[in-house]
Amino acid sequence: MKKILLLIFLAVASLSACNQSAKNKKQSEQTAEVYTCPMHPEVRSDKPGNCPKCGMELVKKDEHNHPDSSANVDDEIK
Repeated sequence: MKKILLLIFLAVASLSACNQSAKNKKQSEQTAEVYTCPMHPEVRSDKPGNCPKCGMELVKKDEHNHPDSSANVDDEIK
């Protein structure tokens, strides 16, 4: 019985830690500057540069540029 309670506790603690990590990542993404391609909003970078797909200059993302664009992790530039 103690082993089952311990497993349940560990599972809940693990899920809680994962949830907190996801919240922290989302908050840091919201405060960090993000640059994106006007033609390919899934391309994102933390610094200015050129789009790897079309070569266009990346522009600073704000609430008017592609709100809620889905980020493709494979295309993210670091």
